Amino acid sequence: MRILLEKFTKKFGDLTVIDEMDLEVHDGELIALLGGSGCGKSTTLFAICGIHKVNGGRILFGDRDVTNITSQERNVGVVFQSFALYPHMTVEHNIGFPLKLRKETKTEIKRKVDEIAEMVHIEELLQRRPGELSGGQQQRVALARALIRRPDVLLLDEPLANLDATLRLEMRSEIRRIQQETGITAVLVTHDQVEAMSMCDRIAIMDAGKIIQIAEPKDMYENPVSSYVAGFLGSPPIAFLDGQIQDGKFFEPSTGTQLPISAAIASSHGGQNVRVGIRPEYFHPDGEVKIKGDVSFLESQGRETLYNVKLPNGSILRSIQGVHEPVTIGQSVEWGVDTAKMLVFDESGNCL
Repeated sequence: MRILLEKFTKKFGDLTVIDEMDLEVHDGELIALLGGSGCGKSTTLFAICGIHKVNGGRILFGDRDVTNITSQERNVGVVFQSFALYPHMTVEHNIGFPLKLRKETKTEIKRKVDEIAEMVHIEELLQRRPGELSGGQQQRVALARALIRRPDVLLLDEPLANLDATLRLEMRSEIRRIQQETGITAVLVTHDQVEAMSMCDRIAIMDAGKIIQIAEPKDMYENPVSSYVAGFLGSPPIAFLDGQIQDGKFFEPSTGTQLPISAAIASSHGGQNVRVGIRPEYFHPDGEVKIKGDVSFLESQGRETLYNVKLPNGSILRSIQGVHEPVTIGQSVEWGVDTAKMLVFDESGNCL
C-alpha cells in the first residue's frame, strides 16, 4: 500500500510544526523518519495514523484519500514505544483484542492468534500476562497485536527505545524479517541512526518540520546533501575541519594542514571558507595525507578501538581502527586522511 502525503501541514495553535511537506512511501517499503527531538517525525506519524488532524494537504493510502477519516477506518497497525499492553489480559487475549472488537468468532480469533504468534516466535507465551514477560517479549506481543488485523500500513513509533542493547539488535532484525515476510508498507520513527540504516529501505532525515534528504542508507551516508545530514549519520560521528580553499587545496590555517580537493570545487570556490568532513574510517595510520595531533581519548570495543586525535587548534579528528600497535592517551601521532572519501561543504553547510 503506497502512502502519499501532499502539501501536508500541521499546526498546534499558532505554531506551524509541518509546512506543506511532500512524502511518498512506496508499496512494501520500510522507511525511517529520522531526526532529533522536535523535528516533526512523530507528528508526521500521528497524522498518517489519524491521531492528529491535518491543517492542510492530503494523505492518501493507495488512491484512497484518508485525510479526514478516523484511525479505525484507515486500517493501520501501530506499535508504540511503551508497548501499551493490557496488564490484566493474557498474551493471547492482548493479541486477539483487535479481532474481538471486530466481533470475529472465537475459533477464527484463536486460529489467527496462533498463526501470528508463530510468526513472531512467541507461541509458548500465549497464556502469560505482560508482567511476566521481558521487554523483548512484550515488544513481540505488541507487534503481533498490530499485525493480526492485517493492516494496510504498519507504523512504528520509537519501538526499540525501551529495550537494552542486546534486545535492540535482536528486534531490529526481527522487525525487518516480519516486515519483509508480510510485504507490509511500514514507517519507522526513530532518533537512532543505527536503527534507520540497518532496518530500512530508505531514510528521510527531518529537521524543523522539513525533509532535508531522502535516500537509501548507503547513498545518504556516502552522499549527504549537507553537513547536518553528514553529522547525523555515522557512529562514531564525522569530524569537521574549517578552512579555506587556496591554490587548489583545502588549507587549515592554524595547523597548516593542506588537503587536495577536486579541481571543480577548487575553481568554483577558490578563496572561500569551507568545511571538510572526515569520517573515522578514513583517518588512520595508513592514510595518504598526514596530519599531526595528540590522542586525547580512546575506547576499546574489543574488535576495534575508537580514537580522538586533538589538533593544535583544538579541533578533533576521530579514527576507528582494528588491531595495530598500541597507542596511549597523550601520545603524538601522525595519521593520514583518505582524501578521496573526504566531504566538502560551503559556508551554508551544503555539500559541494
